[in-house]
Amino acid sequence: MHVLTSESNLRKQQLDDPQLSERKSGGVDGNEHLTAATGVVLVVLLAALGVTILSIGQLVWWHVLLGMLLIPPVLLKLGSTGWRFVRYYSGEREYVRRGPPLWPLRLMAPLVVAATVAVFGTGVALLVTGPHEGFVVGLHKASFVVWLVVTGIHVLAHLRSIPGLVAADWRRRPIPSAQRVPGTLWRRLLLATTIVAGAILAIATVHYAQPWVHWFATSNHDG
Repeated sequence: MHVLTSESNLRKQQLDDPQLSERKSGGVDGNEHLTAATGVVLVVLLAALGVTILSIGQLVWWHVLLGMLLIPPVLLKLGSTGWRFVRYYSGEREYVRRGPPLWPLRLMAPLVVAATVAVFGTGVALLVTGPHEGFVVGLHKASFVVWLVVTGIHVLAHLRSIPGLVAADWRRRPIPSAQRVPGTLWRRLLLATTIVAGAILAIATVHYAQPWVHWFATSNHDG
């Protein structure tokens, strides 16, 4: 009975103090760790996606597969950075104390979000509409170029801090409890779940690439 009462009081305390769950998840440090780990996953997948662009006619199937695989991790990255944005500008003490990103990155942030939405939105639209030449194809190509540039600048700006942030959550050897950021297990599970969700989405939708495979094969043969 005493145990049930304690659990009930803990739940009530969490509801009364929303910052408690924030501290249990690591707060601003946990947010940085999650953002950094997601960024590493995105860099690896984007590098593979870039290889497919070098020979899109032959690798369009892989281009679609990797593009759809990227969507959940991209959403997680937007979510983690958006969460920090909201917490900072809502005056959350811990986030305000940590400070905002560098002002060039803050100015670039809307462009990053807009280019991200554009490149993946047009990519999905092209799968739905099928092979054709037109405005959507041009927008997809242009938004990808913009997205690649602004994302590259974003990654370079955080390149020095990323290895340490990622290692803190994913190193094999345990670190002292005084240096451990709470929520490590949840961040690992969240990132792993996102990757699995991306794989399921990619496998479920990659058959939409077949018309493009046929279109490129026919175009090359006719040329």
